[in-house]
Order: sequence, then structure tokens, then C-alpha cells
Amino acid sequence: MMPIACLKIFTPYKEKSTQNNQMKRFFILATFILLLLNSLSAQDTAIQWSLQRCIEYAIKNNVSVKQADIQARLAQLDVERTKLAQYPNVGLSTNLGTQFGRSIDPTTNQYTNTQLLFQGLNMNTGVQLFNWGALKFDKNIAGFNAKAAILEVERITNDISISIATFFLQVIAAKQQIEIADVQISQTQSQLAVTQKRVEAGALPELSTLELDAQLARDSTTYVAAQASYSQAIIQLKAAINYNMAKPFELIIPLVADIPLEPLADLDPATLYQLALNVQPAQKANLLKINAAVQSIKRAKTAFYPTLSAFGTLGTNFANAAQQITGANVVGYKPTAGFVTVNSNNYSVYQPDVQLTSQKRSFGQMWDGWGTQLDQNFRQSVGVQVSVPIFNNGSAKLNYQRAKLNYRTSLAASEQSDLTLQQNIYQSHTNAIAAFRKLNASKKTVEASQKAYEYAVKRYEAGLSNTIDLITNQNNLLRAKLDRLNNQFDYIFRIKLLEFYKGQGIKL
Repeated sequence: MMPIACLKIFTPYKEKSTQNNQMKRFFILATFILLLLNSLSAQDTAIQWSLQRCIEYAIKNNVSVKQADIQARLAQLDVERTKLAQYPNVGLSTNLGTQFGRSIDPTTNQYTNTQLLFQGLNMNTGVQLFNWGALKFDKNIAGFNAKAAILEVERITNDISISIATFFLQVIAAKQQIEIADVQISQTQSQLAVTQKRVEAGALPELSTLELDAQLARDSTTYVAAQASYSQAIIQLKAAINYNMAKPFELIIPLVADIPLEPLADLDPATLYQLALNVQPAQKANLLKINAAVQSIKRAKTAFYPTLSAFGTLGTNFANAAQQITGANVVGYKPTAGFVTVNSNNYSVYQPDVQLTSQKRSFGQMWDGWGTQLDQNFRQSVGVQVSVPIFNNGSAKLNYQRAKLNYRTSLAASEQSDLTLQQNIYQSHTNAIAAFRKLNASKKTVEASQKAYEYAVKRYEAGLSNTIDLITNQNNLLRAKLDRLNNQFDYIFRIKLLEFYKGQGIKL
């Protein structure tokens, strides 16, 4: 057994060791939490967004897509409803109550003045045997509408893809503008350094330095504006895909030269239109709606004809009086209207005047004989029913006429949609041609401006021109590059739009 003194000596050491262990565990836990947070932050920062990722995220979080998806699910439920409508329906019902005064005993179907506790059990079933294909037409209509609803989701998805691609190209263009502005600043700074040396040497007036300083300030302003345009383009893209503005957002920006483009000569508008009629979801949905309208006409026509159905029922009843008879006493005799003849003499017939004694049943006693009555009163029925429409206030005729008008409406809507599609394709092709020509013209402008700028630099360095001529040529080159950049992305978008009508989607 350890002495008490030893215990007093080792106890502080044990407490100190425990505290150290707790501190170590706390430090390890805190370090782990910090590393985890840093890892999550690094992962969040490391996420890079391509065009495809932006489109997928936008589709997943877009409200219109969610609403269209809900409508598609509802349409699919309608398909299931029409399938189940072909099967028999079965229903079970029961009632329980008490009746007072003069009423009908449900078990004997006779009038009674006795208070009764009653219950009824019934099961009914029915199924349509022949209805001129009405259920089949309902199923077809629901099927066409369900497929059209799915295509509506695809149509909205395509619209979102085009919108996201537009914003994405704006981000790329803004990024290119920053690079052009940065090159412009570098050129101006280089020229300013050379000019300062020549001013210090007395070869140029001090005004040349001031003019280049002003040009550098303008170039810096252009650079800042380009950065602001890039930030604004990022914000617009985030808003388009419903992304959190506070989270980091780094794009995978492809090189413009690496963006695949089909030759404009291969994108004939007439050919594209014929392809689009078969691949665009709006056009396919219109065809499905026309088919649904045709089925609706056939469905409305069935209301003019008789229908045949079968039915069956099972039922039973229970009833018991609230009073229970406990005895009977004869208190006298009462004459009746009848008589008997004995030896030519008529004698009146008397009946006993009986006074019954009873007592109120308890609720449990009122259920006596429940199973026996249900068994004795059990009934069944089965049969067929023919329903012949004779006069229904003209509703069948009006529904038939409405179905035919809806069919004509679907045809007109499809025709208008095809016409709009054709106009959009031809307009997009015309815009693509104009963008191609503007791009070629801007390329030539950049080449000419580049040569003019190089000559201006040489003349300036040789002292044959002033600073104003140099700055003018430099600004002309900057504007030419920006115009070429805008025309280049406009051409890319126009070609991508034509590729989209061809059914290739939006890809960079």
C-alpha cells in the first residue's frame, strides 16, 4: 500500500501532466481545424470555371428550368393517371349512427318509431368496358404533352446556354482589352524613357516629355477602364448563372486562336433551317402538340356515343333498438272488429291488452347480434350499365368544336415558330457575313496602323516628327486593335450561333 506522503508528492505531477496533454490535444485540434479551413478555402479558390461548367451550373440553379422541370413531372403524372384509369375502381364505405322518431329500419325496410343504432357496410366496384377509345385517346394526349414538356425544359436550357456563352465571350473580350491596354502602357513607358534622355541631352523640347506623360495617363485610364469592364463582365456572368457574388470565381479562358469555328461557307442558311426543323426542341415540341390536338379531336368525338361499363356491389346492414323488452302483463281485453258465428249467433273477438315493460340498453348491449345481422343481411349485385348521351346542353358539340379550333391554333403556332426560326437563321447568317467582312477589314486596319506606328516611331527617334504625330499613330493602333478584338468576338458568337442551329450546342 502506497504511503500518503507519496500520494501527495505524485498528485501535482499527475495534474500537470494531464494539463499538458489537454493543451497538446487542443493545439492539435486547432491546427487540424485551421488546416481544414485553409484546404477548403484553397479548394474553393482552385475551382476553375469553363464555359461548360458555367452552363451546367446555370441550368441547375435557374428558376425557369426548375419550373419547367416541375411542369414536366406533372405531365408525367398525368400519363400515369391515364394508365391507371383503365383499371377498375374499388371503394369501401361504412356509416354508423342512431335514428329517432318515425323512420325506416334499414334491416327490414319497414317504418318504425323505435330508436335504433344502425350501421351499414358497402363495397362498390366499376370498370368501363367500351367507350370508343376515350381512355386510349386520353393516354395518347397525356403522352404527347409529357414529351413536349420535356422538350420545353431543353428549349429553356438552350436559351440559357446561348445567354451564358454571350456573357462568357464578353469576359474573354474584356480580358483581351486589358492585355492590349497593358501593351499600350509598356510602349508609352518605353517611348517616355527614350524621350526623357533626349530631352536631357537637349535634342527635344521638354514639351515632348509632358505630352508622353499625358499619353501615359490616358493609357492608364484605358487600362483601368478595361479592368473595370472585366470586373463588370465577371459580375454579369455570375448573375447569369446565379452564383454567389462573394465567392471567388476564376475562369478557364481559352485562347482565341484555339476556339474551333466551322467555315462560314459550310453554314448555308437553307441547309441549317432544314436541320433545325428536326433538332431544335421548340420545333419538335410543336409537332407533339399538334399530335396531342389531333388526339383531342378524336377524344371529344367519343362523347357523342354510348358507353358500356360493368359494376358490382357488396353490402350489409345492422340495426338494434335502444330499448330492451324485459316482460309483458295482460291488463285486460279489447274487442276487435272481427267476430265468429256459432249456432247462427255472432260473437265478438277480443284481444288481450298487453303492457310491455322494457329497460334502456347499455351501449355495449346495443351491439348484441352484430355479427349475426351482418351475415343475414349480406347482399351482392353485379351487372352492366349502358349510358346513352341524348341531350347534354350542347357541351359535347362545343367541346368537339373547341378541340378542332385548338388543333388549328397548334398548327398556326407551329407555322409561326418555324417562320421565326427561319428568319433568325437567315438573319444570323447575314450578321455572320457582315461580322466576317468587318473582321477582315479590321485586320487590314491593324496591319496598316501597325506599319504606320512603326514608321512614326522611327521618324520620331530620328527627329523627323514630333510627339503629337507619334501619339496619334499610337492611338490609331490602339483603336484598330480594339475594333479588331470586338469584331473577332462578334464573328465568333455569330458562328457559334449558326452551329447551335445546326444542333451542335454551344462550345468554345
